[in-house]
Amino acid sequence: MTHPARALLETTTATLAPDPRANPLVPRIADGTAPLTTLAALALEQTRVIPADRRAFEFLAERGEATDPQAAAFFSALAEGEALAGERLTAFTRACGVDEPAEASYEPLPGCQAYPAYVAWLALNAAPADVVLALTANFSAWGGYCATIATALRERYGFTEEACAFFDFFALPSPELDRMATEAVQAGLDGGRLDEERAHTYGRLLQNYEAMFWNALTPVP
Repeated sequence: MTHPARALLETTTATLAPDPRANPLVPRIADGTAPLTTLAALALEQTRVIPADRRAFEFLAERGEATDPQAAAFFSALAEGEALAGERLTAFTRACGVDEPAEASYEPLPGCQAYPAYVAWLALNAAPADVVLALTANFSAWGGYCATIATALRERYGFTEEACAFFDFFALPSPELDRMATEAVQAGLDGGRLDEERAHTYGRLLQNYEAMFWNALTPVP
């Protein structure tokens, strides 16, 4: 028998799966036609996204501690993951030719920063259980993009293992995180704290902001 929460996570992820055409940049990275300047911009945008998301997840964990401990544990794990990812990002940034002064002076793109801004909005306004469902659906697409990029960086751009580690981190499956997400969603269902329709709306918006991120980075042919 399929676990109710697992079934909900799977159907939500399938329903919200992005159109392959929604991300024009990853295919160009995959075939090696994206310029190094675009990879550098990707790195620099992530230097803003990662710490912002980490703080949002920490806040969601704090909000859930008293009333939704399963969701709190999930978000604590996500925050720890963002910290680890951030440690791996510098090598990619430097491999793209970006030094510390250039990193400090970079002006982020609004289309790229809409995603973390919305995650911060969710941290302030949404029920933690709803955010677990919405984010987990979005992470499936992000992990796939990272796997493709990690392969391309090695095969098309000649990047080192260290420079690819940021994308390797997100590309790897995490059974433990999946288990925590399932427990958090089930607890939300059992406790009446999860609104499936509302979570679906959050997930749909996250996927659209994700598409904005990649489109903002895509150079005009």
